[in-house]
Amino acid sequence: MGMNTLTVTDNRTGKLYEIPITEGAIPAPDLRKIKTGPEDFGLMCYDPAFMNTASCRSRITYIDGDKGILRYRGYPIEQLAERRSFLEVASLLIFGELPSQEQHDAWSEQVMLHTMVHENIKKFMEGFRYDAHPMGMFLSTIGALSTFYPDAKQIGDIESRHLQMLRLIGKVPTIAAYAYRHSQGLPYVAPDNGLPYTANFLSMMFRMAEPAYRPHPDLVRALDVLFILHADHEQNCSTSAMRGIGSSHVDPYSALAGAASALYGPLHGGANEAVLAMLNEIGTVANVPAFVKKVKAGEGRLMGFGHRVYKSYDPRARILKQMSDAVFAVQGRNPLIHIALELERIALEDDYFVSRKLYPNVDFYSGLIYQAMKFPVAMFPVLFAIPRTVGWLAQWEEMLMDPEQKIARPRQIYIGSGARDVPARPARRAEAGVLAR
Repeated sequence: MGMNTLTVTDNRTGKLYEIPITEGAIPAPDLRKIKTGPEDFGLMCYDPAFMNTASCRSRITYIDGDKGILRYRGYPIEQLAERRSFLEVASLLIFGELPSQEQHDAWSEQVMLHTMVHENIKKFMEGFRYDAHPMGMFLSTIGALSTFYPDAKQIGDIESRHLQMLRLIGKVPTIAAYAYRHSQGLPYVAPDNGLPYTANFLSMMFRMAEPAYRPHPDLVRALDVLFILHADHEQNCSTSAMRGIGSSHVDPYSALAGAASALYGPLHGGANEAVLAMLNEIGTVANVPAFVKKVKAGEGRLMGFGHRVYKSYDPRARILKQMSDAVFAVQGRNPLIHIALELERIALEDDYFVSRKLYPNVDFYSGLIYQAMKFPVAMFPVLFAIPRTVGWLAQWEEMLMDPEQKIARPRQIYIGSGARDVPARPARRAEAGVLAR
């Protein structure tokens, strides 16, 4: 028996099976060999929510949840957030390497050339109710883009794929800002390509009557860092949706609309909103100990703590905690930050939370910073979707280029009724004026 194999004894039959182990995983199809007889379908894995099932091999994002490590293409997230811009990181995620200055200049110019949207898109967005949720507007408009760019169906053409990527990365901030302006009853602000990517987004969001809008550089940098931290995060719910939908070889606009729909869910893109609701519920620093006591008694939830992957401090949360001071220095200190800091202090000193590996995650601080920057809560999932577009596209292209990938089709364990015959329909009496059928 080989060293890199798993030997399985089927106690039902007494047979032994040797399954290869590669990169810490076994090929699930090999389990099909384990049968009780020729009529047996073979063994399957039952893994609701894919808690321990790898659906792909990827070179994009690496996470070690026990050690609190997050890397894009091998680069630590801390270094990328400190030393690079969002568009540089976007180029890294999609092409695999950090761009040279010349490559970055060309890439940025190409992205910014695609910030404008067709006038019909504006009319499409004007058709939403005045109180439509910005995320609903965003994902619907992204899906509608597929009707404007029929060439996007040529997913086997690398030049076409990259053109759609430029279009999407360029246009998602514009669509996001227009969704916000629509919800506020404000006129749309055209892109200003004389501004960098995130500064341009802030201009489209908040410009009023100024002849030229120039956001504070500390706020621009903060949003750039937030976008870097949210650009990709391995095989989360929305990324899995992007890959799953994309595996049917649909155009990227349709696939990305599906990924954005997954992000719209409160368990995914709405987590930072839940943190703010919790902090508002606590109300004051003095109420924190009583709230913690209630949580320990099972009478509430500690939002923004714990993560499916991270079993230590989320590295993104550390970065945001440090960056929050720069934002508060410009915008004023969010009063909820005092409650958040006290809640974190108590939780990190309490064995109840430490033993359960409940540490702050990225959502614990991101909502506070967005709120300080005057973004309404309804925009939080949209703000998540703008940078995650880059990760979705990188994952989508990697999936298309992977010869092992096929159209997604999970198995199921059927637990319904066995075979049974449909009984004959009982005779019915004719009612007045109605024929019996």
